Amino acid sequence: MTERRAILSGSTFEEQIGYARAVVIGDHVHVSGTTGFDYATMTISDDVVTQAEQALRNIAAALAEAGCTLSDVVRVRYLLPSRDDFEPCWPALRGAFADVRPAATMLVCGLADPRMKIEIEVDARRPS
Repeated sequence: MTERRAILSGSTFEEQIGYARAVVIGDHVHVSGTTGFDYATMTISDDVVTQAEQALRNIAAALAEAGCTLSDVVRVRYLLPSRDDFEPCWPALRGAFADVRPAATMLVCGLADPRMKIEIEVDARRPS
């Protein structure tokens, strides 16, 4: 039987809602939708690019705990309330994924908190 392991970031949302930042099953890592909150202070910038950069740092931390990096990402989903906020984030996203080229989707939708301007979800495969 493949072991299942939950990775927690310390976000208060994980406790309040009942989910994990990431779940590791075998060599697969599924990272929950991650926003630009700084989990140490539970603060979030008003700037979408700053939020995207922080979300990527939060994702990278979860992946590191799972034994992989952003270079192991095979799928990414970007969720934004405003499509106009997506293009300003492209340099940060390209910086994280240009060499990896994961499959990607961008959706325009409402997010759980009106301060959130971007949420990023990834799936990765741990190196053998």
